[in-house]
Amino acid sequence: MTDKDPNRKLILDLVYEHEIQRAHQVYLTQPIGGGQVIDYTWAQVMDQARRMAAHLQSRGLPRGSRVAILSKNCAHFFMTDLAIWMAGYTTVAIFPAETAETIRYVLEHSEASLLFVGKLDTWEHQKPGVPQGMPCIAYPLAPESALKEYETWDAIAARTQPLSGKPARSGDELAMLIYTSGSTGTPKGVMQSFDAVTAAATGFATFTRKQIGAGTEGRVLSYLPLAHTFERSCVEMSSMVSGDLHVFFAEALETFVQDLQRARPTLFISVPRLYTKFQQGVLAKMPAKKLDRLLSLPIIGGIVGKKVRKGLGLDHVIYAASGSAPLTPELIRWYRRIGLRLYEGYGMTEDNSYSHASWGEFSEPGYVGPPMVGVQVRLSEDGEVLIKSPATCSGYFKQPELTKESFTEDGFFRTGDLGERKPNGMLKITGRAKELFKTAKGKYVAPAPIENLLNAHPMIEMSMVSGVGQPSAYAIVVLAENLRPRQNDPALRAEVESSLGALLKTVNAEVADYEQLRMVVVAHEAWSIENGMLTPTMKIRRARIEKAVGGQVERWFGARGAVIWA
Repeated sequence: MTDKDPNRKLILDLVYEHEIQRAHQVYLTQPIGGGQVIDYTWAQVMDQARRMAAHLQSRGLPRGSRVAILSKNCAHFFMTDLAIWMAGYTTVAIFPAETAETIRYVLEHSEASLLFVGKLDTWEHQKPGVPQGMPCIAYPLAPESALKEYETWDAIAARTQPLSGKPARSGDELAMLIYTSGSTGTPKGVMQSFDAVTAAATGFATFTRKQIGAGTEGRVLSYLPLAHTFERSCVEMSSMVSGDLHVFFAEALETFVQDLQRARPTLFISVPRLYTKFQQGVLAKMPAKKLDRLLSLPIIGGIVGKKVRKGLGLDHVIYAASGSAPLTPELIRWYRRIGLRLYEGYGMTEDNSYSHASWGEFSEPGYVGPPMVGVQVRLSEDGEVLIKSPATCSGYFKQPELTKESFTEDGFFRTGDLGERKPNGMLKITGRAKELFKTAKGKYVAPAPIENLLNAHPMIEMSMVSGVGQPSAYAIVVLAENLRPRQNDPALRAEVESSLGALLKTVNAEVADYEQLRMVVVAHEAWSIENGMLTPTMKIRRARIEKAVGGQVERWFGARGAVIWA
C-alpha cells in the first residue's frame, strides 16, 4: 500500500474482475420478511448496478455530481454505490435514523442531485427534510408510501439496458462524502477519494483474511450503519475488493439473533454497546458467579462457552472486532473466557476507519493494537495522536480553512484523540482533547478512562462523566436493559444504591484526587439515537446530555448519598 501508486488497481477495477471471475458466486443475502431471503450473485449485483448507472447517466448530471442514499443496510445500498461510481458520480449516504433537519442540511450542503429512499423505520417524520422537487428513487424495501410516490428501482431496472464496458474513475476523484455523526456541532462532509477508499478496503480485506484464515469461508452480517465509515470500509468496501466475502443483512432488531444464526458469521464487527447488551442478556439468564464457576472447569468450561456463543449466534466467529468507542478490558476478558476472540480497533471517519487493530500477540486489553499496514503514527507534544496513510481523507467539503487546520505541515491528520504508545507500536487511547474539562479545583479531568471503569460494572450499560466548573466531577449512568423496567421498585433501588455506592468507592480509589466523583446519578431514561442523546454510531452526545440535565445538577450536589436518582 504505497501512497498514490499509479499501478494499483482501484476498487471498480477489482469489482469488474469479480463480475467475470465470480459471476455465479453468491455475494449478498437479503431478508425480505417472513423468514424469506433473496440471494444475489456477483453477476446479478452488477447487472442491477449497471442498469441503474445507465439510468443515472440518462439524467444528464455533470460528472462528480453528488447522489444521496437514505436507507438502512440492504443489498441495494451496495448496488447503488456501484451504480453511482460507474455513472461518474459521488455517493452521499445519510444515517437512516437522522432527523428531517439533518437530512435537509446534508442534502443541501452536499448539493445532492437525487435521493435513493430505502429501508427506513421513520420515513414519514424524515420526509419533510427532503427539499421540494428533489428527484427520488425507491428501493424495493422502501416504506409503502415511498413506493407509491416515487419511481421504483425495479421499474427503472426493468426498462433500462445495462451500462456496458468498464467505466473508470481516477484515484483523485471523489468516491463519497461521509458526513460525521455530529457528536458536537454540525455534521462535516469528509471527502474520500477513490485512492483513499481503495487503500482502506484493500488493507481491511488483507487483514481480515489473515485473521480468519486463507481456507475459511468469509461470512459477515452487515447491520451497523453503512452511512458510517466503520461498516462502509470494513464490510462493504472490503468485500468489493476481496470478492470472497459473503455479506448477509439483518432484517430488523427483533430478528437480529435469527439473522445472526442464518449468517453464521466467521467475521463479526460491532460496537461496545452491543457487546455489553449481549453479555447482560447472558448474565440475566445465568448469574455471573455460576457462569464463572462452570467456565473454570476444564472440559465443561469449553462446552458451556460454546453453548453461550451459539445462543448469541457467534459460535462460528473466528475474529470479532469492536470500534467506535472504547471496550472495557473486563468485557474483552469475559468474551475471551467464553471462547470468542474479541479484539479492539481504532479509526476515524477521516481515515476511513483504517488506523489500528488488535490481533494475535498484539491484543492487550485497553490497547487498540499497532498501526495497520501503510499507516504512520506519532504523538504530538501534547499527546495528540497524529495519523498519515493512503486511506486518509482529502479534507472537508466546502471547508478549506478547517481542512488546513486539521493537518500538520507534513500531512499528518490531527485526530483530536490523546494517546500513549508502547515501543512495539501498541496504542492506548486515553481520551479526547475536546472532552477534557476543568472542575472548580482548576485541574483537567479526562472522562473516558473513568467511564471505562464504570462501564465494566454489570448494572451499567452506559455512563458519562461531567462536572465543568463544579466542585468535583460526577457520573451519570444508564442502568442495564434488564434492570430499567424495574428501576422504580424499592427493592431494586436499594440493591442498585448499595452496588453502585461500592463501585464509586472502588473507582475513586483508582483515580487522582482531583478526578474523584462526588456521586453516581442514575438516568431516568435510556440514552438513544431517537431521543438525540446518542449519535447514529452510538457515541454519547455529551453537550446534549449536559444541557438536558443542566437544571438538576445543583440539586444533585446538594443531595446526600453517593447514588442519586435523576
